[in-house]
Amino acid sequence: MLLFPFRYLWWLISSLRARIGKPPDYVTFLIEEELPALPDPPGPLWQRFLSHNRLSLRELGSRFDAIGKDPRIKGVVLHLRPVAMPMATLQDLRELIGNLRKRGKRVIAWAPFYPTGMYYVACACDEICLAGAGVVQPLGLATTGIFLAQGLARVGIQADFIQVSPYKAAADVLTKSKMSDELREQLRWLLDSQQAELVAGIAEGRRLDHQAAQRLVDSSPYSDDAALKSGVVDAVLSEEHLPAHLGRDVRIDDWDHARRKLPGKAPSLGRGAYVAIIRIEGTIIDGRSGRPPVPLPLPVPVVGDARAGDLTIVQVARQVARDRRAAAAVLYVNSRGGSATASEAMRAALELVGSRKPLVVAMGPVAGSGGYLVAAPGRWIVARPGTLTGSIGVLTGKLVTSGLWSKLMVNRETIASGRHATLESDERPYSAEERQIVQSLIDRSYSWFLDVVSTARKLDRPELEPVAAGRVWTGRQAMERKLVDEMGGLEAAIAKARGLAGLPEAAPAREVHPPKRSVAPRTLPTAAALAGYLAGGVSLFNRTPALMVMELLVEDPS
Repeated sequence: MLLFPFRYLWWLISSLRARIGKPPDYVTFLIEEELPALPDPPGPLWQRFLSHNRLSLRELGSRFDAIGKDPRIKGVVLHLRPVAMPMATLQDLRELIGNLRKRGKRVIAWAPFYPTGMYYVACACDEICLAGAGVVQPLGLATTGIFLAQGLARVGIQADFIQVSPYKAAADVLTKSKMSDELREQLRWLLDSQQAELVAGIAEGRRLDHQAAQRLVDSSPYSDDAALKSGVVDAVLSEEHLPAHLGRDVRIDDWDHARRKLPGKAPSLGRGAYVAIIRIEGTIIDGRSGRPPVPLPLPVPVVGDARAGDLTIVQVARQVARDRRAAAAVLYVNSRGGSATASEAMRAALELVGSRKPLVVAMGPVAGSGGYLVAAPGRWIVARPGTLTGSIGVLTGKLVTSGLWSKLMVNRETIASGRHATLESDERPYSAEERQIVQSLIDRSYSWFLDVVSTARKLDRPELEPVAAGRVWTGRQAMERKLVDEMGGLEAAIAKARGLAGLPEAAPAREVHPPKRSVAPRTLPTAAALAGYLAGGVSLFNRTPALMVMELLVEDPS
């Protein structure tokens, strides 16, 4: 409050200085790594020296918004490098481009060559430019499965897993030596759905009908001259010739230089109602959330992936539930699942949030298994057509390493007390009795999972079971099966949350980070509990505050 007048004065001075100078005609953005939906969360101080914060889609959207508001800027140049991104992320980026074009700005794509994903993005632009000697690579989608059962056997390791159905295939990489018929069927329907999105995007961007767009895909790859002749690209030129191509005396500059000539956003006191954003990203684990200290070239489960821990997420959810200024909440989920107990702890905490204020879920590239369970409390679920979701099912198992120790000539001896004390031991596979025990646990967890989803989505069990049993769906397929309510991204979820809470469009939305102090579970008094006090002739107002709080906490059994 004390510093606000000085912040506002500084903003006025900066805005005046920005108005005096002239921004570039086109602002260029280099897309050279995957764009997360939200800014990377702040990590420990030592970790900040080892990694850099990636540009997020939300930050890019804010920059596009600033460019869209300034009439002095003509447009944007996207310098696209070969980055592997999930289909849902590509669709997020295409939406940002489309919104900028709707505001009258021209968007140009330029790349030294175009792999499938980047060409899909480029088709959302006004013009596609290709470097001389560049190529449009083979267009289309493919997936490859790796099955390690025989390789693990050679080194004395065996994977023993139990699953609700063959469609719950996460462990197939360890337990199978080839692709099962069920996994092949599932991958085929996912690939067909994603391919349909790709062809539709190309058809829209290049103004072709579906058959012509399919021919464009099937006729790839294209050399630079063939791509230009076939209308696959609009121009072949080097990056140095872009200014001349865009117009006489056109000036291009990057965002760091351009933003100095753009007026900043006016500061606010930040005291009003807002939409709280809760993030669940990465493998769901029992414990605290975390990220690898440095980005790894390939994602390694748990080690190289972000981790969403129940100890962290539950604290954030409790904080949002109690914050009266958080008029609504948006849960962003980008997770393949993980621990069942951690997923349930998160779901229960989020259910409390949803009981007190509107809770809308935005699904990222993946929201499956535990990632779908945590989304169940949402009043409304938003997903991209390319999101992978569902996988409503359970599996568990272990790696048996006794053969490995034998090959290494290492002897192990275990002494145990308790008939099933070694059930999870890695020395041997499950016995027939143990397999029945584990199967019963799996069946119970799966039945509970179905009950949660059935209640949340208002689906009868006979209607839900054919789309469950571990089956994975794209976002569009999930909406057809009533697992999702709307096609869109994070901004669509925020807009929905504002509407449900009766907030204006200008109401801010910001991510809530874990509190510094632990937040204990607490249930607010219900109307029935308060009526019980009054009916007993007891006045709440003649007691000490501490005693009143204690009774309110323990009175309501819910």
